[in-house]
Amino acid sequence: MSRYVAAIDQGTTSTRFVIFDADGQSVGMAQQEHEQVYPQPGWAEHRPQEIWARTEAVIADALATTGLTAADLVAIGVTNQRETTVVWDRFTGEPVGNAIVWQDTRTDQICRDLSADAGRDRFRASTGLPLATYFSGPKVVWILDNIPGARARAEAGELLFGTIDTWIIWNLTGGVDGGLHITDVTNASRTLLMDLATLDWAPDIVAALGIPASMLPEIRSSSEVYGEARLASVAGVPVAGDLGDQQAGLFGQSCFDAGDAKNTYGTGNFLLLNTGTEPVRSDHGLVTTVGYKLGDAPAVYALEGSIAIAGALVQWLRDNLRLIDSAAEVEELARSVDDNGGCYFVPAFSGLFAPYWRDDARGVIVGLTRFVEGGHIARATLEATAFQGREMVDAMEADSGVTLHELRVGGGMVKNELLMQFQADILGIPIIRPSLTETTAIGAAYAAGLAVGFWPSTEVLRAKWVEDKRWLPQMDEATRERELAQWKKAVTRTFDWVDAEPV
Repeated sequence: MSRYVAAIDQGTTSTRFVIFDADGQSVGMAQQEHEQVYPQPGWAEHRPQEIWARTEAVIADALATTGLTAADLVAIGVTNQRETTVVWDRFTGEPVGNAIVWQDTRTDQICRDLSADAGRDRFRASTGLPLATYFSGPKVVWILDNIPGARARAEAGELLFGTIDTWIIWNLTGGVDGGLHITDVTNASRTLLMDLATLDWAPDIVAALGIPASMLPEIRSSSEVYGEARLASVAGVPVAGDLGDQQAGLFGQSCFDAGDAKNTYGTGNFLLLNTGTEPVRSDHGLVTTVGYKLGDAPAVYALEGSIAIAGALVQWLRDNLRLIDSAAEVEELARSVDDNGGCYFVPAFSGLFAPYWRDDARGVIVGLTRFVEGGHIARATLEATAFQGREMVDAMEADSGVTLHELRVGGGMVKNELLMQFQADILGIPIIRPSLTETTAIGAAYAAGLAVGFWPSTEVLRAKWVEDKRWLPQMDEATRERELAQWKKAVTRTFDWVDAEPV
């Protein structure tokens, strides 16, 4: 009988359940979107119960479509939209409110208050992270301070905190009836609460933020048997892998050696570089994070550049400006013109992440003339993603001393060949797309499969990575540098838009 490994891939806009065979090939998948809630400018929320309901549904749908049952699965891995923060009642399972999504900026004042004396890098030595709205810890503080009764309930030991992986695993393994309250080192490293050296919660930081320690999940490795699923459709299947989505992408791209790098083009844009078993501190606006940890083996660290808006910008063209009817149409519209017409689009909708970390920034379109039309804006939209990728690579090379000679890519936007070619052009190195583009889901599946012995080693996994297509740079160096200079000038126009204090 054939056996399979499955992955719950819970992303910013949708949830998927993907089933893989021993060759790492997808044999079935189901996907459902969930609602995006925007209560105020700069705020972004999800409904945790809706996410869990979607998770239950896609598991059932994928099994029904493939004709498989729990007995056919050897393990389940989980990957998730990392910093998105849920607080819920441990006794009832009811969230105290909506989840605060990773790109939400409502904690800007909390971050400013925490950085008032020691600066934005107050906790960077321990956590590898700057004080920024991106990370989970300040989101927990906001919930405790702004949801009526939340702090008192938390201090009484009634409330639990988790990123989405924790929420899903808790429900998957029983919820109020003995559900596991855990996370892994990769997700914990995104909270601003974990010490990179100890791989445990940093008591001084937890205390400085005023978060009751009883809320925090247990930190586990990325690949081990945590327990068994108790959801009826997959009851008894070991839950054995857990990685934040970008770390799962790194793992799924077989970036197992120091110096290996991948870029994932999804709702956001995330570049990770494997730096080996020692964390590398950034002096150029990147963050230091845990790449993965396999059981009792030493943790593998990474440098990461995070861009808030990539594919989300295409969605914005579709949903807000209505320049296109579907995301796939953006490439055709962009190809209707020869270049960007002098137009540059900096999508600082939630501020600027790496390498700038400017919460005060907001999006701009610059260089507009009567010549500019929809095709130029579409091309500028795609180019914005590539320009941001170039800035992250520059920072990464400066921090690590490693010169990238190629870049592996994954995520939904890698189907856009115009974007991939421009990325190769503006970087000046080959861009390589694997045959399996489900790199995030397969990363979680790989971690789970390793934990139960379905795959014996990472070397076996490395052999499964197969190139599909590569793009070689075609732009001359003078044009490349001119375009990059124009982009950098456009970025400066986003600064200082949001006042430091309410007016």
